[in-house]
Amino acid sequence: MGEVKEFLLQFLIASLPAFLFPLTNTMRLRRSFNDEAASADSVYRITLGFTLTCALSMILCSLFSPRLWGTLHLDFAILPLFALMLYSRMAEGVFLASLHLLLYPVFAVNPTFSGFILDTGLLLYPLVLFFSKSFYRSGRKGKVAILSLFFLLGELMITSSPYLLGTARLEKSLSLLAIAGMNIIFTIFISTLFVWMIEHTYEKEKLRMQVMQLSRNYFREAEKLQQMMDAAPLSIILLDRQGDIMTINETFIQLFRRYKPQARKEELIHSRLAPVMADLGFEVLIERAGQSLEEHIKTRELLQSGDKTYFTSTSPIQKGHTDETIGAVVIIQDITELETFRKELNHVERLSLVGQMAAGITHEIRNPMAVVRGFLQLMQEKSPPTLDNYYRIVMEELDRANSIINDFLSLAQNRSVRMELCSLHDIIRELTPLLWADANLRGQSIEVRLDEELPDLLLNQKEIKQLILNLGRNGMEAMGEKGELTIETRKRVDGVELSVKDQGPGIPAAQRERLFEPFYTTKSQGTGLGLALCLSIMERHSGKISVQSEEGKGTTFTVFFPCPENVESWM
Repeated sequence: MGEVKEFLLQFLIASLPAFLFPLTNTMRLRRSFNDEAASADSVYRITLGFTLTCALSMILCSLFSPRLWGTLHLDFAILPLFALMLYSRMAEGVFLASLHLLLYPVFAVNPTFSGFILDTGLLLYPLVLFFSKSFYRSGRKGKVAILSLFFLLGELMITSSPYLLGTARLEKSLSLLAIAGMNIIFTIFISTLFVWMIEHTYEKEKLRMQVMQLSRNYFREAEKLQQMMDAAPLSIILLDRQGDIMTINETFIQLFRRYKPQARKEELIHSRLAPVMADLGFEVLIERAGQSLEEHIKTRELLQSGDKTYFTSTSPIQKGHTDETIGAVVIIQDITELETFRKELNHVERLSLVGQMAAGITHEIRNPMAVVRGFLQLMQEKSPPTLDNYYRIVMEELDRANSIINDFLSLAQNRSVRMELCSLHDIIRELTPLLWADANLRGQSIEVRLDEELPDLLLNQKEIKQLILNLGRNGMEAMGEKGELTIETRKRVDGVELSVKDQGPGIPAAQRERLFEPFYTTKSQGTGLGLALCLSIMERHSGKISVQSEEGKGTTFTVFFPCPENVESWM
């Protein structure tokens, strides 16, 4: 029984690194699997801890190694040595091998060089280091086989050392055969235990970290999905199989708070859909969601709640490519503004149709008006001179009506115009005599300031002449006698500015907002088409027109023409 106790003691001491490995390295393994930055440091600490436990086990095995029957040397110290050499790096393996060699003269009874070679298993060291890469790539059974083979060879060298060196005689003995058999059994068992404990610890922690990584990925993807839902301009509700609310987005919270300002997201999660939809006045969605869950039906419909219009849809959520429904999604979109825009667009289309009809009718009116004017001229020639004043008044009114018709047609037709590169200054100089003539009749003056560095612009000369005449005559009509009209051009980085400034009484702010509306006028006999026509002209030229006015100090209309390259890019 004493021999069995010695075997068990060596077994326990040699197995010490295997038993301590899961206790000392579990947290370090987690760090190495979890944090790439800490991986190298964790591996170093794992190797260091394993090296120290193997060294301690090797020293204790050598310290308590007995001589069975005074002859057989029982020493399992080579097991932690070979395990470290196979599992760890070469540096740690060489260190522990050197330590094992140094322990031999300390604990050996009669140290000899031959005994040093056999009792330390020195001849196996190069083979163990050579097979370390194959050991690393092997599975668990392969590692057990490699470690058991080298351990068994080492133990055979140690136990056979006295017989090979001639210090003991080889005799047939049942005890010797029993010791040899026990040695083989313990060698295989302890090698298996050693590999199993280390590999099981690695696999267990790796599996644990994989589960944790999957959990982190799941929560990360769930958070990304929630952020995407919160960013969507739609109210989204996800339901589980029982019709309970799993999650909602921020847009739905804002919608729900219109009816319940104190509502919180946590109160709505995991609640039933029915009371939530009842609070919103969408009871019909309760039935629609039930149809999606039970009958796999998708629904879409418009709902009215107060003065708001909503587009709603419900759809089943199915598991993979199967027909199994695991939930449903309810989407609510506030389309009140879209409905308003649609109605306004329909209204604009009807107005456009009416405008086209009016333009056609107005165009046809000009022909009989021209005939009437012609016959009036013939009648004037045959009438006494006393009636000339009446004929003049009638023909002036006909001319004014014709002018209004021309302005209306120009505004209503919104036709494309042909443009060409030309000088704005040439157009202004061509119109200056006409404006001066009007100014002289009113007792007013005109000042023209032209920037000589002005580039040529893409213009339709006929429309720009009409624009300048309209703005100039409006300014003259707004001023009293001795007023001055200023026409000025300025070069800007991105285009050209034309300003027409008068010294009239100015325009109140309330009227300025409506100046460019068709048929709105501040004059007693105005038509309200002049400025609307100017705005239409500038829109066709990809430009802008604005007004600045101060009561008592006058009004300035500013027209901006973009540079030709900018116009081409817009067109």
